[in-house]
Amino acid sequence: MIRLQNLTLQRGPQRLLDGAELTLHPGQKVGLVGANGAGKSSLFALLRGELSADGGDCQLPPDWRVAHMRQEVDTLERRAVDYVLDGDQQLRRIQRELAVAEAAHDGSAIAHLHHELDVASGYDADARARKLLAGLGFLPAQMEQAVGDFSGGWRMRLNLAQALMCPSELLLLDEPTNHLDLDAILWLESWLKGYPGTLLLISHDRDFLDAVVDHVVHLEQQKLNLYRGGYSAFERTRVERLAQQQQAYEKQQAQRAHMEDFIRRFKAKASKARQAQSRIKALERLEELAPAHIDSPFDFVFREADKVSSPLLDLAEGRLGYGDKTVLDKVKLQLVPGARIGLLGPNGAGKSTLIKTLAGELEPLGGRLTRGENLAVGYFAQHQLDSLDPQASPLLHLQRIAAGEREQVLRDFLGGFDFRGNRCDEPVLNFSGGEKARLALALIAWQKPNLLLLDEPTNHLDLEMRLALTMALQDFEGAVLVVSHDRHLLKSTTDEFLLVADGRVQAFDGDLEDYSRWLVDYRVRQQPVVDSAPSADKTDKRAQRQAAAVLRQQLAPLKRQADKLEKDLGGVHEQLAALETRLGDSALYESARKDELRGLLAEQATLKQREAELEEAWLLALEQLEALEAELGGAA
Repeated sequence: MIRLQNLTLQRGPQRLLDGAELTLHPGQKVGLVGANGAGKSSLFALLRGELSADGGDCQLPPDWRVAHMRQEVDTLERRAVDYVLDGDQQLRRIQRELAVAEAAHDGSAIAHLHHELDVASGYDADARARKLLAGLGFLPAQMEQAVGDFSGGWRMRLNLAQALMCPSELLLLDEPTNHLDLDAILWLESWLKGYPGTLLLISHDRDFLDAVVDHVVHLEQQKLNLYRGGYSAFERTRVERLAQQQQAYEKQQAQRAHMEDFIRRFKAKASKARQAQSRIKALERLEELAPAHIDSPFDFVFREADKVSSPLLDLAEGRLGYGDKTVLDKVKLQLVPGARIGLLGPNGAGKSTLIKTLAGELEPLGGRLTRGENLAVGYFAQHQLDSLDPQASPLLHLQRIAAGEREQVLRDFLGGFDFRGNRCDEPVLNFSGGEKARLALALIAWQKPNLLLLDEPTNHLDLEMRLALTMALQDFEGAVLVVSHDRHLLKSTTDEFLLVADGRVQAFDGDLEDYSRWLVDYRVRQQPVVDSAPSADKTDKRAQRQAAAVLRQQLAPLKRQADKLEKDLGGVHEQLAALETRLGDSALYESARKDELRGLLAEQATLKQREAELEEAWLLALEQLEALEAELGGAA
């Protein structure tokens, strides 16, 4: 288990934890939540052994393997699939030692290392790595590309796959969904539910937390408070706890005021001095209860547009894409004030292409796009964060688009996005991704849009800011079109969904659970199928019989091949069993029989390799056989 006792953790002058206590049991899946800067990532560094406690104890089982999602990429020339396999360091060690042993023709070492490789599931490691990559949205061709060919977000997906590839008893994931779309998040949820070890997860996605974790640890006021259940259960329990705390605080304040009043009135009177001194000591012993600070630092709205058109935007028979490449065709979409639309669809289907076209960043390749006379678009996309002036402050950014407005009005407005005091005047250069996203949203909110086009607006935002954005969108009177992996935001701010898939945009009649099921079916449909012989015309019985005869001719030799492979595999199994019986003889391990032992181990390694080859060939033959039998059934 993980046990933190009287733990103190400090970074520079800031004390993050003070006398914190926490016990986690093997197999628990725990969400770690708390304000930005509270110390969540530092706690992870402590568990990885990269930081030392400033006081108290941090105890982990000594034999536990710890896997974590790295935030940097340092091997840009590696193939993506090799980079993921590098996450299994034990596998890579065995492979290196095996290569050395084979070069030295050391049969004993080869046999031992093949056994290690088998125990480490090394023979199917490549297939497992590719399955992880596929789940995270990589196409087969992308798996062969160099890491350096991918953008920053996709490199983070590679880091996530590498962490999942690593065998571990403790898995630490810090914001794993930040660079994932909804499809990949749903896949990751499923994977993490089946993870057998202990999981610690930092995430600002409440639905993701609800789906994965069974406990929540809240880092607050330098303490670690453990709650049972997912994030929603944590919120309910904490609200009740805060209400009780507030009542206790108010009761204590009344008690304190009464005691202070008694001391003030009677301290100078000799007849009451003893009682006054007693009250003073009681007051000193009175436990300090902090008031419940539950107010969010964020409070903003999207300013109301001066004018509006209806429709705001009308796209008819749209053909959308890049250059000569058509991504979406025959798109019909009309946006009117008050529309609340969420875009769903698999990765790469064209959701961002649609939003970029509506925002005017891409011109339609065909069709008609009509914009309302009073259309005012507020467009948020991740690349816009990079377009912020790094040398300019939040205040200067806002002054550039609000010429003539009083500075105090602008400072008050920025305060709603938690840019206060000196933070208003600091250059954006050193801002975090979350701060840049908040500033970009502030600039949009100031400009009085009547159509919001939001492409993953919650990336980098913490839970408090996501809640504030959700409330602001609920109050917004214009139209909203949003792509987001944050299901809580989608459920809270949209009235309808459009499905972007297979080159089309169409209404989706269902909720997010229905979409999750649709996505599973879609992935099954996308799997490659074995090419079959052309189906005969149902009216042509003679052609059907000829097709069946051809398939039967192919079937016979394939069945003989499968039977032979099965027989050969059985023979190898018998040889291995006899060999293992001989290896079980303790006398074989005496120094005088060292050469005999080495020969038997080398023979065992050869047989195991032969076993693996035969088994793979046999399974392939069976798959082909089943495919042909299915075709034969269709042709009969």
